[in-house]
Amino acid sequence: MNQAIRERTKWFMDARFGMFIHWGIYAIPACGEWVMSQREMTNEEYEQYFQEFDPTAYDPKEWAKLAKRAGMKYAVLTAKHHDGFCLFDSALTDYKATNTKAGRDLVGEFLDAFRAEGIRVGLYFSLIDWHHPDFPKYGDRHHPMRNQERYKDAQIDFDRYLDFMHGQVKELVTNYGKLDLLWFDFSYDDMRGETWRATELIQMVRKYQPDVVIDNRLEGSGENHGSIATAEPLIYSGDFASPEQIIPPEGIIDENGEHIPWELCATMNNHWGYCNFDHEYKPADMLIRKLVECTSKGGNMILNVGPDAKGRIPKESVQILEEIGAWMERNGESIYGCGISEIPKPEWGRYTQNADTIYAHVYEAPLGALPLYGIAPDRLEKVYYLADGSEMTRGEAWNTVLFQDVAFVSLGANPVFTYPLPDPIDTVLKIKIKKAAGCVREWTSLPPFLAKLFYSKSSSTGQ
Repeated sequence: MNQAIRERTKWFMDARFGMFIHWGIYAIPACGEWVMSQREMTNEEYEQYFQEFDPTAYDPKEWAKLAKRAGMKYAVLTAKHHDGFCLFDSALTDYKATNTKAGRDLVGEFLDAFRAEGIRVGLYFSLIDWHHPDFPKYGDRHHPMRNQERYKDAQIDFDRYLDFMHGQVKELVTNYGKLDLLWFDFSYDDMRGETWRATELIQMVRKYQPDVVIDNRLEGSGENHGSIATAEPLIYSGDFASPEQIIPPEGIIDENGEHIPWELCATMNNHWGYCNFDHEYKPADMLIRKLVECTSKGGNMILNVGPDAKGRIPKESVQILEEIGAWMERNGESIYGCGISEIPKPEWGRYTQNADTIYAHVYEAPLGALPLYGIAPDRLEKVYYLADGSEMTRGEAWNTVLFQDVAFVSLGANPVFTYPLPDPIDTVLKIKIKKAAGCVREWTSLPPFLAKLFYSKSSSTGQ
């Protein structure tokens, strides 16, 4: 990872948790943001939603307050999705929110509201545009008109489309103040890299927004991280990888064995855009543990909400975010600024780490005292419950004598007794370690499997 990427992503990797917002006129048919493609709708058929769009309940200040309560440090809104409809007041098209019943720039209001809450702001922009006449249609894998023979020999000017697309990106990076993040989406087949005139696009973006953090999807996709995972990233490689709906088994490592920034993008139910029949919401405890897993592997999680056609975030999403926020209020210290621990994953949960402080995320109540795998008894200085700051008692007792290379702590007064976890979702312990020769801090640059091997050897010699 080059130094420029490292510096740009410092805040991003400290933030760890963000809000994705997929919203547009596709909220009216309420089947998700791909409805135009899935139903192979013509622009004329899709036009009805443009005419009907009237988000009378849109209040980005409430969205921002919810994101803050949930513990989210940044937010990304779909300024334009694949259907080509713009939530911002683009001078290059009439297909925009200002020409609907909304009658105003919805992106500008979003940015103002989230900045006011101290939340960093980003915009999603689709490289694809099914509304533009010069975007490829027949035979394209995704275009709504991909199967329509009448477009088979249609003449298009793709460079004219690219000029238009670049122009809209320029509007976003010049008309709305400092942006913290740009989320381009997406590349596929031969529609990637220089097909988008990617070098030219990034040079323009960096001219106006030199510090903006950019995802990898100008060349990457769900099947390929792109050159960010190589020893020599291209100018348009982006600053982080973006696995979708899956957490990488061991984080993401480049060709040199170095961990690179990445962000899991995930839905709360099974759709990005609003879907009024999708009630398969992931429970808060699952999402909290997935956020911990991302952090423990050096990654972020951006969690999506899909507001309805009126501009309201679904009540199920609100409830889940409130529950996550209650946990984050007590335990956010174990997420923000934290990352991969130098100690291998324990059987009962996960470790995260910030400098010399280790956080144990305990999911499973122990039988008797809790073994702090990877920490020798003479290295353990103090252990606290992170949620309330109370000190834990040591758990070494007559029945731990045979396991003198592992420190133990007790969840109650008697280390031999079994106690329930104070927080059944994730009880977080804040662990202070004594500095010593042979400190395992040296392992942080090693891949996890080598760290485990190194640890097994060093612990056997008493280090």
